[in-house]
Order: sequence, then structure tokens, then C-alpha cells
Amino acid sequence: MRVVGLIVNPIAGMGGAVGLKGTDGPEMLAKARLLGAKPLAPLRARSFLEGLSAVRSAVEFIAPPGEMGEYAFEGLGFRIRVLPGKGWDTGPEDTRKAASEMARLGVDIIAFCGGDGTARDVLDAIGQQVPALGIPAGVKMHSGVFAVSPQAAARIVVKFLWGELPLAEGEVADVDEEAFREGRLAARLYGYLNIPYEPVSVQGMKAATQLTDEVRDNMAAIARWIAERMGPGVAYILGPGTTVKAICEELGVGCSLLGVDVLIDGKVVAKDANEEGIIDAIRGRRATIIVSPIGRQGFIFGRGNQQISSKVISAVGRGGVLVIATRDKLEGMDTLKVDTGSAEADGALSGTVKVLVDYNSFRVFRVSAASEVDPKAGDRRTSPK
Repeated sequence: MRVVGLIVNPIAGMGGAVGLKGTDGPEMLAKARLLGAKPLAPLRARSFLEGLSAVRSAVEFIAPPGEMGEYAFEGLGFRIRVLPGKGWDTGPEDTRKAASEMARLGVDIIAFCGGDGTARDVLDAIGQQVPALGIPAGVKMHSGVFAVSPQAAARIVVKFLWGELPLAEGEVADVDEEAFREGRLAARLYGYLNIPYEPVSVQGMKAATQLTDEVRDNMAAIARWIAERMGPGVAYILGPGTTVKAICEELGVGCSLLGVDVLIDGKVVAKDANEEGIIDAIRGRRATIIVSPIGRQGFIFGRGNQQISSKVISAVGRGGVLVIATRDKLEGMDTLKVDTGSAEADGALSGTVKVLVDYNSFRVFRVSAASEVDPKAGDRRTSPK
């Protein structure tokens, strides 16, 4: 009987669609709820467990009570031991206690559902005593310890439990959420967790863009090409990041570096907008979404830009999505990924896409739903440490 620990951070990811870039702290959580944010992590944990249904009889789970794990198993028929403790109004200390107890009980692996903050809590508790794997449910997820989707996490855990995958050190990132809300990305390497090594199905740690003169010139050329072709009355939804926000510099308007902005006729009509604000700004108009993949991870939707939700993407249509990236950022990538939380939206976005890489210069890339990433497709990343 294999033994797996499952920890769910029930508030992880709630700030994404409402534009809060995280829910650390009671004030931000209260604000997220006031804005209508819905729990995401419990649904992602449930998807992970459903992916393990074929090995249900051979796996026992240990989980904290209530929303931190126990409730995700309802009706699925898994064998589960519930740890003592509270199941509501939980915080980082509850995650650390649960992970420590799971390590003491000798679990084979701990699967945790959350974001970078949850990864840091697990690392604080277990170090490298026990293998761990993240089920992506946060807003940012810059760490390199998360599977690309809950479904991929399930496949990885099964392979690891049956001896088909080795361990590698996965980087845990420490992102200053307060600075992130203010439009500044302040991140550092926090430490390493031992994770099952399957490079295509586990995302790498986000790579920062090195703003050399060559890269700046590349960004400016991309921005100039777009600015010259912006149509009157069209709403342009600009995703986060320096590559996309070079368009604002070209137009001479102020945008939010790490938020989502909407431009019409060269003016910002919605700055650092949430899902609802974007929908309001584009209502009755033709719209274009402009996004850039996350360095090293390759996600164009579902990481750090959850405001551009499946609802927004559906309103715009696949033909209204423009992907841009500098040549430097695309080095080593051959597939882009989407993880919107909607199978319908992910399926609609899958296929091939032309990526604008310079002035009037494009490259064709394959786009895959993260839940469907094929580990047999190969990967160009380096071997594990």
C-alpha cells in the first residue's frame, strides 16, 4: 500500500480573476471575497484525485481535516486517514504542521495544492526529508516544483509511486506579494524540494528577462509593429510583463507592468483590471488579447494572468489572441501551454499559433492544454541536479 499526503490551501488562487495577484493575509482574503472571488484549489485537488482513480485500491491518503484536504475526497472512494486539527480559517502554520506530521508518519510523497506560498510552507516543514509535488492552484507559481496541471500531477505521482521516476531538486521561489501588488517583481530562490523528475510535466522556475540592449531593441520592434496596426475603436487587452508593456511605452501611455490593462484608441480605459473590468471594457467592441509566454515555463494563459479568464477568452475568440515574445525568451521552447481551468477554453486554444518575434517576423509554435501535455514529446531543458 502506497501512502500519499495531500494538503490543500483552500484560498490559493482566489485573487487571480479579481486582479489581486494573491491572497496572502486576512485583509487581502477578505477583499477577494468581497470582489466575488471563488475557491479554486479544492476543485484542482479534486481533479488531481480523479486522475488517481485507477490506483484507488493501492493508495492510502493522509490529509488534514475539512477544506485543507478531507473534503476533496468526498464520494471518490479513497482510503483516507484524517489528521487531527481544525478544518477552517487555516493558515501557513496549519500547512507546516500537516506536512511535518505526514513526514513523521512516513508518507511516500506529499502532494500540496496551492501556490508559491504553500510551497515555501511545505519546504519549511519537511526540507528534503520527503518527496513533494505541487498541484498548481495559485496566482503566480514561479517555483519549479509544480506539475503543469492537476492531471499531470496525478500521472507523475503514479509513476513515482511505482518506481518509474527519479527525484530531482526543484526550486522554490520566494516572491514578495506586497511588491507584486505594487507592480514590482521581487523574487529570490528560497530553497529546494525533492520532486519526481519528469521535465515536460513539471514546470521550471520562472526565468527573468535579461534586459540587454539587444532584447530592448527586440521588444521595441515588436511594439512598433503592433502600434502601427492598432485599429480605431478596437479594445486591446494587454497581459502582464515587460514584452507586452513595451507597447505602452511605444504609445506613450502609462500601464501596469504586472497587471492587465485595456487600451482603446491609444488610451488606457481599464488599468490593472480584473475579469469583470475587462468584460465591461470590451463589451460591444472588437477586441484583441496580447500576451507573452512566461520565461522557461511557456504558459500563455493560467499563470499570473488569470484576469484574462476563459470567460474573457470566449468573448474575444481564439482569432483575437496575439502572442508575442522576444527571440531570447523563446530559446529552448517548442511548445506553449494553457491552463485556464476550463477544458473547453484550453481545447479551443490548442493547436498552432503564430508568435510575433520581431517587426513583421513570426514563428509558429504548438499550443497544448497543460492537462494534455505529453511527457513522451521530449524536452530541451537540462538534466536534474
